[in-house]
Amino acid sequence: MQARRAILICTALVFASIDLVHKSLAYSEFHHPRTPYVTLVMGALIAALVILVPRLPSNVAALGAGIACGGALGNLVSLLAWTQGVPDPFVITGATQGLAFNLADLFAVGGDSLLLSVVVLLGLQRRAALRERV
Repeated sequence: MQARRAILICTALVFASIDLVHKSLAYSEFHHPRTPYVTLVMGALIAALVILVPRLPSNVAALGAGIACGGALGNLVSLLAWTQGVPDPFVITGATQGLAFNLADLFAVGGDSLLLSVVVLLGLQRRAALRERV
């Protein structure tokens, strides 16, 4: 369990660092502000992932959670560092609407996808254990 927690934390720090370096070097016309409530939720989410995910018997789950935590941590630090809000250097424009995002957003979605995929696979592999009474 300690090795999986180390994988998670190291991965989170690496991905958060990549995001923060990119945000500080890239020009960003768009920023999205966050409320103090969102700040608390992001902190609670990071803590929950660091505490709970290493209990799963999978290094890949720890890696996915680390990538997701890196994204959340990158946005959390950005929220505290940039006064106008979290920078969004990537912009995709459409005819009437657009989408602005950053690497942390991609890391959060990608890490969550990996983590959820592993949880589904573990559930399928251990179907009998899911039916047992707790």
